[in-house]
Amino acid sequence: MLLSNIDTRHGTANQHSYSNGNTLPYTGVPFAMNYFCPQTAHQNGSWWFHPRDHTFQGIRLTHQPSPWMGDFSHLLLLPVSGAINSTDLFFNQGSYRPEEATFQPHYLSIYSERHRILTELTAHTYGAHIRFTFNRKDMTAGMLFTAPGIKSLTIKNNHLTGYISNIAGCEDKKLKMYIDLSFSTNIESLKYHEHNHMIDLGTHYKGEEETLYLSFDKLASDGVLDVQLATSFISQEQATLNLERELPHTFEEHKNLAADKWLNYLNRIEVSDKSKDKISLFYQMMYRCFLFPQTWYELDKDNQPIHYDTLSKTIKSGYYYTNNGFWDTCRSLFPLYSLIATEEYEKMLAGFYNAYKNSGYLPKWLSPDERGLMPGTLIDAVIADAAVKHIATDKMPDFLEAMLKSATTVSGKDNYGRSGTLDYLTYGYVPNHYHESVNHTQDYAYSDFCISQVAELLDDKDLAKKYAKQSLNYRNLIDFDYGILRSKDKDGQPRTPFNPYAWGRDYAEGSAYQNSFAAYHDFGGLIQSLGGKDRFKEIITDLCNTYPIFDVDGYGFEIHEMSEMAAIDFGQIAISNQPSFHLPFLFNYIAELPTTQHIVKELLSKAFKLGFDGYPGDEDNGSMSAWFVLNSLGFYPVTPGSGEYVIGIPIVDKAVIHLSNGNDLTIQTNNNVPQYHYSKNILRNNQPYNHLFFTHNDLMTGGNIEFDLCLVPPVKHYTETDLPFSLT
Repeated sequence: MLLSNIDTRHGTANQHSYSNGNTLPYTGVPFAMNYFCPQTAHQNGSWWFHPRDHTFQGIRLTHQPSPWMGDFSHLLLLPVSGAINSTDLFFNQGSYRPEEATFQPHYLSIYSERHRILTELTAHTYGAHIRFTFNRKDMTAGMLFTAPGIKSLTIKNNHLTGYISNIAGCEDKKLKMYIDLSFSTNIESLKYHEHNHMIDLGTHYKGEEETLYLSFDKLASDGVLDVQLATSFISQEQATLNLERELPHTFEEHKNLAADKWLNYLNRIEVSDKSKDKISLFYQMMYRCFLFPQTWYELDKDNQPIHYDTLSKTIKSGYYYTNNGFWDTCRSLFPLYSLIATEEYEKMLAGFYNAYKNSGYLPKWLSPDERGLMPGTLIDAVIADAAVKHIATDKMPDFLEAMLKSATTVSGKDNYGRSGTLDYLTYGYVPNHYHESVNHTQDYAYSDFCISQVAELLDDKDLAKKYAKQSLNYRNLIDFDYGILRSKDKDGQPRTPFNPYAWGRDYAEGSAYQNSFAAYHDFGGLIQSLGGKDRFKEIITDLCNTYPIFDVDGYGFEIHEMSEMAAIDFGQIAISNQPSFHLPFLFNYIAELPTTQHIVKELLSKAFKLGFDGYPGDEDNGSMSAWFVLNSLGFYPVTPGSGEYVIGIPIVDKAVIHLSNGNDLTIQTNNNVPQYHYSKNILRNNQPYNHLFFTHNDLMTGGNIEFDLCLVPPVKHYTETDLPFSLT
């Protein structure tokens, strides 16, 4: 595939009240420590880029995984021509033509009309290579260096070194990012706002002035100012080491290296289709799958991984990754890695275990350290899925110990471990004086299943049996009249009065409709508890056919997820958010594959599109993109930790998946036209396939899968053994 077919602005047209992805147009390399984007809006908080803005305020070095998390350790570089009267960003910003700019994963190009400067950027893991071409060679070449918070900087000849300190949330309230910028010509002067004060070259600036102005000696005859930049969260010496390793490369060499890194990942799945737009959309999604989690470790002088521990404020050995919310990514992103990126998966697990060693608890939402957001401890699903797929098996004894600690021990801090741990163990559910108690109960029950799976792998039969039994705790909240999960107080009384359309309070970013069917490991048991397959079919059919109404009770106002559910109009399937990711597949558990296929194909073709408004809601660190990628191939991992993928319907004519073990899996879709929503036949290695799931072990053998699509679903008969995994 061609990187020129990817426009990183896909899904970037957003605002606080409505999300089309809430993504940013990151240029960098896969899993980089830093990403780089143009900044177009200084006053909009976390929404500082919009693809339809014509304002250019500079290149932002960013660590923002989501606008809801905010940025940290960010800075801004704005090239300017001529004398300036103020260092205020507003007085120096210019305009650019979005339609003429280049936004690619490995390369950014943007031209400032006011200053007549072409900015080009490419990147590496720890920094960037930037080329500024000043077309007004008769005017002073300058740059505004903007970073909120405390900074300490030193200028010597053509180097700017020092640190900046600005955070959105961190255990270390004085977290420093060390920087080293190397310019192709000497810095002539550095000024800041107060009385146009000038810093003597070779001395230090330390303070909280937001913007500094750098001017440069005479540029080369071509007007080019070449800038190489590297960062470190460890030390100034490490930042310089990170830079020195990159200095020998020219801009074009860096650009080619970055391109190769992207193609290494993007070419792991090769798709072909009659529609060029469909192919482009697939790779737009693939690009998003390899941005997060971000690298937090660095390589010391002996090329050994080290990282900064924000709790002890010391340097420790080993890998570490950040900017990842497991509530989002456990469902789709890591299962994708288990197929095509197992080496990276293992390194990430090593990093997550180091987070456990640093804090005493497995992480839930890292940015840069534990933020403690969202219900549950769903890193357990990432661990269990790796375990049953034979990934990082040597680490599983340690991980089991860590999982058990989170499941049984009160951390004493809101952002670590399970909320309401002892009450869950006492009552078998989380009482509703805890926020989002229904989601906590379901997620803890699923995590208990994940613990049982790891214990089973390690041949601890008693522990496996104990946690398998405990994983059925979700049943304690079943409301048989409504056919959903309803919260209870500590006396066992359900919430009264009850409104199934009410969002929030007992449910996370949804109502009972979106949040009552997360018994991922035991849908067979849930179906029987609700009265059997016919009754369950009525319940989930009603979910799909109920108009997307909502009440704002738990929030008091309309949150963006409500708006997005109403906008896409797929009943109560709020595909804009993770609790709905698996809802279309519930029909497979009652042998109704055609219904699953119809819903999935409609979602893939109607809720997602190419463009600035490409997503039906928050993309969330690759989770929604991975949902799209996996479903485009015809299967989805409803239950990480089971080793299965539930069958859906592919939307591309052909896909060749280059699996991590070296085998190739080819998926062929015959009669792939918009009006065909069902499979007449499924063949696995040219033999009829009647199960409603694929196993991971089988897929990893490679071979081929063939879907024959049709207009009207054929009559099919399935046995219990054809249904997807269920604990009971």
